[in-house]
Amino acid sequence: MSLLETLLLAAALATDALAVSLAAGVTLREINPGHAFRLGWHFGFFQAAMTLVGWSIGLAVYELIAAVDHWVAFGLLILVAARMIIGSLRADARKADARKDEETEAAPVDPTRGWSLVLLSVATSIDALAAGLSLSLLRVSIWLPALLIGLTAALFSVGGVYLG
Repeated sequence: MSLLETLLLAAALATDALAVSLAAGVTLREINPGHAFRLGWHFGFFQAAMTLVGWSIGLAVYELIAAVDHWVAFGLLILVAARMIIGSLRADARKADARKDEETEAAPVDPTRGWSLVLLSVATSIDALAAGLSLSLLRVSIWLPALLIGLTAALFSVGGVYLG
């Protein structure tokens, strides 16, 4: 896997973290470096960790699916892409609904703290788990991709908070 392919994969996996960070930036009344650091650290860590977990799972089941591994990897990557497209469409629908309900808006919850942050971190990194599994089936060394996936998610997240 080339460096360009790895960076493109990392950018694609980081788009959901970017979207959540943009939303967090919009939600927070005042943004401070702590908000950006917490989102960047957690999203980056979870993206890298889930990539490693997926890769480990893939190694464990490789012998069971060696004959069809390329089709499994293809299917997983298709699922990741479909999930991202569907998530994007749902986000657009939620934005339209949110505009209608602006008058009844409750006090915002800080998405950079507590269980909200953990749940958002896991939710945005599920596709990294599938990508890690795919990379193991393709027999790609995981350390550089996991590092780049984590760093890219962290950078996208920090940028997203400030852009939001």
